[in-house]
Amino acid sequence: MKYKKRAEARVILADGTQFFGKSIGIEGSAFGEICFNTGMTGYQEIFTDPSYFGQLMVATNAHIGNYGTYTPEDQSNSIKIAGLICKNFSFDHTRPVGTDNLYDYFEKQNKVVVSDVDTRALVKYIREHGAQNAVITTEIDKIDALKEELNAYPSMVGRELASAVSTKEAYYYGDENAPKKVAVLDLGVKKSILDNISAQGVYLKVFPYDTDFETLSAWNPDGYFLSNGPGDPEPLHQAQAVAKEIIDRDLPLFGICLGHQVIALANGVSTFKMFNGHRGINHPVLNHATGKGEITSQNHGFAVEREGAEAHPDLEITHTHLNDKTVAGLRMKNKKCFSVQYHPEAAPGPNDAKYLFQQFGSLINQ
Repeated sequence: MKYKKRAEARVILADGTQFFGKSIGIEGSAFGEICFNTGMTGYQEIFTDPSYFGQLMVATNAHIGNYGTYTPEDQSNSIKIAGLICKNFSFDHTRPVGTDNLYDYFEKQNKVVVSDVDTRALVKYIREHGAQNAVITTEIDKIDALKEELNAYPSMVGRELASAVSTKEAYYYGDENAPKKVAVLDLGVKKSILDNISAQGVYLKVFPYDTDFETLSAWNPDGYFLSNGPGDPEPLHQAQAVAKEIIDRDLPLFGICLGHQVIALANGVSTFKMFNGHRGINHPVLNHATGKGEITSQNHGFAVEREGAEAHPDLEITHTHLNDKTVAGLRMKNKKCFSVQYHPEAAPGPNDAKYLFQQFGSLINQ
């Protein structure tokens, strides 16, 4: 297959720093907050994870695209990252079940990719200077205008993005004959999360991010789930109100990532923007109940304030990230509510965190 000429391309950070690369043949510019993922595999799941909406993704693995794409592995209906930055972009793939090469995958959705970047130097720079907005571009003749636009691009702090990725209409998922029902508040839910909850003998109804408790409860669910998603959790006041209502009524409630943060906020515990988020598939987490370490998949740029969680009389920190001691799990002592700041459905362990879905299933069946 012949591709377009690989022209010069740039990565421009908000502080003015530039990194040089090449276009893979898809022309244009893309803005977002720059971040990096340390996973060696799973790029398709990353690209389609709604939690990455608004992010320019730097892949630390040297080769991206070598096993193509396979439609069943999509986590949503489209690529959600704003754009991709990588070292070596593989135009051809070798995995027999791959249905598409990665170039066609990006080209169909007109997503900009900059390759041949010194990603080791770029990631080191991000680690030292923190997450910031950036633009990737093939429009080299418009650098000054792009810098002006970048300066005006909104910060991730205070930015509500769940509305951009949530379903617009409620829909059903799983086996309608399942014995139990769960209402899912879609803040940017992944398909594999729905699969894992459904596997507990549960029929799901997925609701838009701004659905109120009365609408959720009208379906008479046996439990409630607050999903992962992008952006700052603080502006999600409706979701916080829903979580508080569920907690006050002592109904089964499970939250993952953004849902975890919403549960903390519903309890009056603050969240904060991290200097650099956690994004990868080998993050070590300590389970305080078992004393065991769990290998986890993580993708978040905000976290729960540890001091607030420790001081709260009704909250218990159940999991701690071993690299920086951030809160990785919460449980309410006298309520049917728990949450984690990682992705148990991503299975990097591979089964270290499967018990969380079983725990939710048991809570529903009580």
